[in-house]
Amino acid sequence: MNTHASWRPNYDESLVPSYTLPELLVFADGRPVTDAAAWRERRAEILKLFETHVYGKAPGKPEHMSFDLLERSEQALDGKAVRKQVRITMKQGAAEAAIDLLIYLPAAGQFPVPLFVGMNFRGNHAVHPDPAIILPRSWMAAGEGVVNNRATERGRGLAASRWPIELILSRGYGVATVYRGDVDPDFDDGFQNGVHPLFYAPDQSRPRADEWGTIAAWAWGLRRVMDYLEVDEQIDHERIAVLGHSRLGKTALWAGAQDERFALVISNCSGCGGAALSRRRFGETVWRINYSFPHWFCTNFKQYNDKEDLLPVDQHMLIALIAPRPVYVASAAEDLCADPKGEFLSVKEADPVYRLLGTDGLPVADMPPVDRPVMGTMGYHIRSGRHDITEYDWRCYLDFADRHWSCVRR
Repeated sequence: MNTHASWRPNYDESLVPSYTLPELLVFADGRPVTDAAAWRERRAEILKLFETHVYGKAPGKPEHMSFDLLERSEQALDGKAVRKQVRITMKQGAAEAAIDLLIYLPAAGQFPVPLFVGMNFRGNHAVHPDPAIILPRSWMAAGEGVVNNRATERGRGLAASRWPIELILSRGYGVATVYRGDVDPDFDDGFQNGVHPLFYAPDQSRPRADEWGTIAAWAWGLRRVMDYLEVDEQIDHERIAVLGHSRLGKTALWAGAQDERFALVISNCSGCGGAALSRRRFGETVWRINYSFPHWFCTNFKQYNDKEDLLPVDQHMLIALIAPRPVYVASAAEDLCADPKGEFLSVKEADPVYRLLGTDGLPVADMPPVDRPVMGTMGYHIRSGRHDITEYDWRCYLDFADRHWSCVRR
């Protein structure tokens, strides 16, 4: 059994153990999946396995939701954008929570416009130095621009490199983002903050073993954001891409797998519990991620610490749940902890489902060279550099969306 002191990640491909992946196109009772109708049934079976063993079951919509426009400008970013800031308030019984949504749309856009949506790490105000962005009210981890776990003006634009908003707008797309901490703070507090307590039974103080952890809560929050986006007449709710980086890439994949309203799904360096195959035990492992972040997944997932081969699912099955909608997975060459090869293999192993459903799937059989993206209905690239989301990544995602949505506006 691993301990904190003894654990070392494996970065040697020759030490990857032999493994057998769970079958995608075979039912649990052994029947083969031979057509699209059968896949729908198998899809429901796989989705339930991920809910039970990995992410945890999440509730549906809260009893009451409201959308309040906090601020709007038709001349944001020197006239380049329409900016909206919307508060999504959710009530369940006597409990209440709120998510603040920041939206930029191209001012010269032909409405409704397609849009990218994702969570951010450091608050809406950190994605751009725009002084009109409302500061988050939620708890924040200590760091630059944070005082007493609250956002300050110094945090404006600190994460702008990860959100090239002017580029996105210039390509004809809108962008929307929410701070992850509005849904659930990213620390192990026994699930006493965030949205979990809204849904506790009278005798309950934390999620049960098969109920939602923080990643499932974040995904649930993105689904509530989608509830708003599909009623905003300036947004094309049939062309919304959900994306995320790192732990928020895991979140985007799970949100996209659950909710077919997301028309395109993007994972950036999502690693273990995201796009990377767990059975490879390369880089971060199931034990390590559960040890370091015990709140991310459901309690049942801890049964598979150092026992990845006993998992009834692996992450190629998560990618397959998105089919036949376009999916793009990206890695970084220096990000060995996230297992770039394992991320590519997940895409490759999900390809048969995409082919079964009549798409062109992944257009290559072998992992492409660094900085050589490949795009079919499934896309993949490994770029030079470290664990991050960069302008290069975003340009690939915009090209991928252009390919599927015919939105080329250079």
